[in-house]
Amino acid sequence: MSGMSQPSHNRSSVPTPSARPDASMSLLTHVMDHSLDEGYAEASARREAEGTAGLPRTLKSKLALAAGLVLAAMVVTLGAAQTRFSAPVLAKERQELIDRVQVADERADGLEQDIERLRTDVARRQRQALKQHGGDQGQLVTLLSGASEVRGPGLKLVVDDAKGSSAAGGGKPRENTGFSDTGRLRDRDMQRIVNGLWQAGAEAISINGQRLTALSAIRAAGDAILVDNRPLVPPYEVLAVGDKKRLGTVFQDSVDGQYLRVLQESYGIRYSLSPADDVRLPAASSVTVRTATAEEPKKGAS
Repeated sequence: MSGMSQPSHNRSSVPTPSARPDASMSLLTHVMDHSLDEGYAEASARREAEGTAGLPRTLKSKLALAAGLVLAAMVVTLGAAQTRFSAPVLAKERQELIDRVQVADERADGLEQDIERLRTDVARRQRQALKQHGGDQGQLVTLLSGASEVRGPGLKLVVDDAKGSSAAGGGKPRENTGFSDTGRLRDRDMQRIVNGLWQAGAEAISINGQRLTALSAIRAAGDAILVDNRPLVPPYEVLAVGDKKRLGTVFQDSVDGQYLRVLQESYGIRYSLSPADDVRLPAASSVTVRTATAEEPKKGAS
């Protein structure tokens, strides 16, 4: 029995090495040792290589906005300072321009007065010359030539464009029909009106204060009517001295009076004709004095 082996419980007396306390925490240890993912690490390294690493994008945008606002404030401040400094200069230049305009206006007014004074003196000398050459009929000569003022009975004719005709410019007046195709009164209309009054027996005529003479011209410049190169503005006031009863009747019955009536009915031209007990016409602004003498017969002429 002494040869028998030792009981098995003798092997259990050998101590077994114990496991590490953190052996079951290997996953947590790995996470702690490698807190940054490899993809994030690569992206961070790439940004550092490109020079874009640093502040976050949100903070960068805020800083850029703040810098832009500061720059804008600086620009506004500099602009305000420049405006403040340049304001006195602009005010001075504006005042100088106003002074120059006022001086030019005063000079123009003075020239107008000189022209009117010279015109009056010329008219007076012309009347004297006409009286000398007219002899006993000097007063009649000055009257017919328009060199003197006229006052007496007559009629008043006011002619105006049709309503709303100011926007109808550019129409072609009188082609085949003989009448205006717009509501604007034309120079040839005024010519016919004046000729009709002369034929009706008018002794003197004026249009908007412009005395007509034997040498007066009624023309057009665009849509404006000119009398002796002076523009007229509607309504046109035509004054005629003569027999107030007969003058109006004869004119309305004449071809030119009927022409004016057709303009009213077809194109809206407005006019009114009324007799007047006292009509005053100014003297013509300029009268050309001309004299005629009989030519002596040549010797040997039959």
